[in-house]
Amino acid sequence: MPNSKAKVPCNRRGGQEAGRRELVSRSLQSAQHCLEDQDFGTAYAHYLLVLNLAPELKTSVKETFQFTLFKWAEELDSLARIQDLFNCYEQALELYPNDEVICNSMGEHLFRMGFRDEAAGYFHKAVKLNPDFADAKENFYRVANWLVERWHFIMLNDTKRNLTYLKAIENAVRSGCKSVLDIGTGTGILSMFAKKAGASSVYACELSKTMYELACDVVAANNMEREIKLLHLKSLDIEIPKHIPERVSLVVTETVDAGLFGEGIVESLIHAWEHLLLQPK
Repeated sequence: MPNSKAKVPCNRRGGQEAGRRELVSRSLQSAQHCLEDQDFGTAYAHYLLVLNLAPELKTSVKETFQFTLFKWAEELDSLARIQDLFNCYEQALELYPNDEVICNSMGEHLFRMGFRDEAAGYFHKAVKLNPDFADAKENFYRVANWLVERWHFIMLNDTKRNLTYLKAIENAVRSGCKSVLDIGTGTGILSMFAKKAGASSVYACELSKTMYELACDVVAANNMEREIKLLHLKSLDIEIPKHIPERVSLVVTETVDAGLFGEGIVESLIHAWEHLLLQPK
């Protein structure tokens, strides 16, 4: 009797597995028929079911799934069903989180809709996943031309200006300013100046997602990713101790062109003085 009872769960599991295989097989056949009829929405739904029921098939159906996703996304785009389009890409990226082709395609849709900062993030991820992916690299450079202001390059090549900032930061750190906040870090150059000058704690905030990711790359390339805390935040939104653990003794910024008004740097500096800077005794 005990043996016969023990066989029941095993038989049940066997039946469930057979049912799963049958459902997966039928869904694959249905998806193929839908593709032949150019019913991409229904085909996409079938592939979602298949991949959730049989994740072991991810590799074998990957290319067909991508094709179906892209065709269905084109239809959704033409129908102005933007939220449905984004939902499809979110579902696809849950199944294939490290797929550079899907990331690049998502970025292309975002770019066409005017979400350039968000598009740059997906292009950047695609390039990170596959540095040889030519389409993603071209897309990333194209969107970067929209987002990275020309004056960044001028400033980075202004040796006199940079040396002046470096000396000023060195003097401040030597005089006792050991914790530094860099507002609008851009490429991260002032943060790296502060760390090289001997600051014990360096924090940097950048509102632009593209510039924030660029700063992360630059800081990592200089082996300082563990020494400089980068925040994708507006300085007005920084809270202690939620984002940084302490009040800082020095605030640095390079936003001294038209951004003085356009980027709210005056308000940022007042905020830093009142809430983030150590108060003088």
